[in-house]
Amino acid sequence: MKLMEVILQDENLEEAIKRVKSNKGVAGVDKMTVDEIDEYFKSNKETIKKQILEKKYRPQPVKRVYIPKSNGKKRPLGIPTVVDRVIQQAIAQVLSKIYDDTFSDNSFGFRPHRSAQDAIMCTLDYLNEGYEWVIDLDIEAYFDTVNHDKLISILRERVFDSATLHLIRKFLQAGIMEKGLVKANTLGMPQGGPLSPILSNIYLDKFDKELESRGLHFVRYADDCNIFIKSEMAANRVMKSVTSWLERKLFLKVSATKTKVVRPNNSNFLGFTYWKGSSKWECKPNNKSKKRLYENCRKELIRKRCVAQTNAKTFTRINQIVRGWINYFRIGKMKGFIDEFGQWLRHKIRVILFKQWKKPKRIYINLQRLNKILPYHFSDEQIYSVANTRLGLYRQTGMRVVNFLLNPEVLSIGKEDRPGLVNPLTYYLR
Repeated sequence: MKLMEVILQDENLEEAIKRVKSNKGVAGVDKMTVDEIDEYFKSNKETIKKQILEKKYRPQPVKRVYIPKSNGKKRPLGIPTVVDRVIQQAIAQVLSKIYDDTFSDNSFGFRPHRSAQDAIMCTLDYLNEGYEWVIDLDIEAYFDTVNHDKLISILRERVFDSATLHLIRKFLQAGIMEKGLVKANTLGMPQGGPLSPILSNIYLDKFDKELESRGLHFVRYADDCNIFIKSEMAANRVMKSVTSWLERKLFLKVSATKTKVVRPNNSNFLGFTYWKGSSKWECKPNNKSKKRLYENCRKELIRKRCVAQTNAKTFTRINQIVRGWINYFRIGKMKGFIDEFGQWLRHKIRVILFKQWKKPKRIYINLQRLNKILPYHFSDEQIYSVANTRLGLYRQTGMRVVNFLLNPEVLSIGKEDRPGLVNPLTYYLR
C-alpha cells in the first residue's frame, strides 16, 4: 500500500477530524468552521480522496493573522481552511509514526510525551555535569525561511510516494491571503497548520544528527537550541562552526547579534534562566516571564472593568492565568517571587472589592461581618477608622485590619456564585 493510501484511510481521516475539532481554532479563508467539518466530509470525502490520489487537489491559501509576542512584536500565523487542516493533520499523523522514533533524544518540541519542562531538566543535567558555557543559538525567522526544495529532498530520503511529496509541496506553496490579496509562498512554512510542526522537526533533525556526530551536548525545542560546552574558547569555536553549517547545509540564517556564548545565569531558554545553589545548578523563571505574569494579571484587573463585572468572572480568569503560569514554571525555584506576587495580587483584589462596596457604611458592615467570624477581635473603632479613612483606596486596602480580615484564606473561600481566589504560594507548594 502506498503512503498516500495509508494517509487517506478512513480511520486516519477520522482521527484527523477529531483532532482538528478538539483544537477548535478560527475559520480559514473559506469561512468554514470546525463544527461544519463532519457534514462536509460525509458528502465530499470520496471526491477529496480522488483529487489527492490523482494529484489534482489544490489547497487554499492560508489566512494571515498576527498574535502578540512577549517582546511587543507580532508573530505571523497562517491559518489553513478547516478541510486543509484535516488533510494536513492526516499527513502529520502518518509522518510522525515514520519519523518520531528516529528523532534525537535531545529534541523536545512538538513531540508526543515531551515537554518544555523535560527540555529544561535535560539542560540542568548538562550544566551539573560541568558543561557550564552555553551557546544560545538564534535562527532568524526559522519558519519563514525553510527552503522548500531542501525540505522535499530530505523527505525523499524516507518518503518514496510521489503523491505524498506532491501534496506536501502544494501545501508549502499554497500562498498567503492578507487583506484580501493572495501572496505567493516560495519560502518557509507558515505556523498555524498541523503539518508545520512535524516538518520543522524533520528539517532540523539534520542539524541534530550533525551535533550528535560531533559528540556535542545540546537541547533543542522547535527552533530554540542551546549547546553546552566546558570552556569558553571551545564554545566560541563551536558557535562559529555550527553557524556556518546551518547556513551552508540548511540555508538558514543565524542571528549574529542574538546568538552568543553565555554563562548559565545569563542564558534564557523557554522562559527559564539558571542560578547555582550551594552544590548544583537550578532553574527559575527569567525576568521576562515574571513580568509577563504581572502584565497578564494587570490586563484582567483593570479597576473600572472589574468593578462593573461579576467577581466570578474576575476570579475565574485570574485563577486560570496564575495556575497556568505556575504549572509551566513549577520545576523552577521561585518561592520568594511567588509569595511576593501573591501579596501584590491580593492587594489588587482588595482594592476592587472596596471599590465595589463604595460607601464607608458598606465597607464597615462587611468588615464587621468578617470580624465576628475570624479570631482577630478588632475593635469597633479600628474597623470604623478603616471604613472612614481619608486615605486613598490603595493605601486604605493596605491597612493592617484589611490585610487580616481579607487574608489569603478568606479570599480563597469559594461561594455559590464564584470560585475562591487562588493562593499562588499554596498552589505552588502543594
